[in-house]
Amino acid sequence: MRISLTPRAALVALLALPVIVLWPRWWTLLAMFVLWALVVLVDAFRAANPASIRVRRESPVQVRLGRSATGRLLLTNPTSRPGRLEVRDAWNPTAGLAAQRSTVLVPSLERRAIAQTFTPARRGEHSSRALLISSRGPWGLARRTAPADAQGRLLALHPFGSRRHLPSRVQRLREIEGLAAVHQRGQGTEFDSLRDFVDGDDVRSIDWRATARRRSVVVRTWRPERDRHVLIVVDTSRTSASRLGESTRLDAAFDAALLLTALAGQAGDRVDLLCIDRIAHVSVLGSTRTKVLHEFVAATAAVDPALVETDWELAAAAIAERSRRGSLVVLVTPVEASVMHTGLLPVAARIAKDHPLVVASVADPALEQLAAGRGDIESVYRAAAAERARAERTGVSRAFERVGAHVVDAAPDHAPQALADTYLALKAAGRL
Repeated sequence: MRISLTPRAALVALLALPVIVLWPRWWTLLAMFVLWALVVLVDAFRAANPASIRVRRESPVQVRLGRSATGRLLLTNPTSRPGRLEVRDAWNPTAGLAAQRSTVLVPSLERRAIAQTFTPARRGEHSSRALLISSRGPWGLARRTAPADAQGRLLALHPFGSRRHLPSRVQRLREIEGLAAVHQRGQGTEFDSLRDFVDGDDVRSIDWRATARRRSVVVRTWRPERDRHVLIVVDTSRTSASRLGESTRLDAAFDAALLLTALAGQAGDRVDLLCIDRIAHVSVLGSTRTKVLHEFVAATAAVDPALVETDWELAAAAIAERSRRGSLVVLVTPVEASVMHTGLLPVAARIAKDHPLVVASVADPALEQLAAGRGDIESVYRAAAAERARAERTGVSRAFERVGAHVVDAAPDHAPQALADTYLALKAAGRL
């Protein structure tokens, strides 16, 4: 516990100035100082003991980024003196606490509440670093301060802004499963029904036995198989820390992965998640279709980019361990020349031999703006650099396609839809 002075104490000290001016002696100065110090100490010790104040926190556990959540601090005064309290709840700035300092009067043997509103500005875990309670004396000259043991923790979840695109993709999925059935057998399809042959049908889908019984040409229809396995691998290395507008590349990658997870759940497929760089540090495995989206959001809320390179051989081993042959593997990583030097291409070639493989990348929208610049010589040089970067990305994409991967490379606003459309295209083609 410590004792500190208030501005009012300095004003009270000025009251002794006329006495010192009239009797300019050293003993006058000493007497005035002793009298002032005695008054301040009496006021401080007449304040309620802040160490005796009991604090209970009622804070939200989770809140989606971009929304607000409310909580309370409940302060109980068990002492015989009224508590004129100043409370400082020192959360980190990005937690978005509306007011970190509050003043409240808690009468003796009563309890009061301090309302709190949190609007986080950053995804992840937020906490209160300290909770200090200061008790002022009845004259307001001094305060006693003591820490309170009431830790606070708040988890800011991903906003999942791409959720608005889910209804249109689910409608397209229903068309693929029902009205637009696949008319030829392929990997990842199962028998649906029989119908009469029409122009344009593949002759390989004719059911000759049913044709002989009906005396009319009959074909089999197939629908995409359900209960398939989708493994999403998110690269959390240094390349995911790049700022793309208001957020990082990793946030945009999670947004795309969340839309794919929600869509795959609607399709009846099982989705697993793995976040990896030098280690496989976050995973969601074996979750049910009804819970996987919530577990995905909660597990990735506190994931931040690591300033290291990704160990793709470790990723390949983790993929082989967590998936069976034919599972859809989605690597969410930048399609850049720098990533190629980490050994991703040969790993992707091995994965594509056993699995349908999608390499999803979030492009920097600033490249499009820079490439269009022609205003002055500096803009022209920047445009040339942007065009070169785009050409390199195109070359890397083609290299992945040559080894059998499907490449999705889009800006943050379009990456979730592009990845979902690729998934739907694989369903429609009978590849999944």
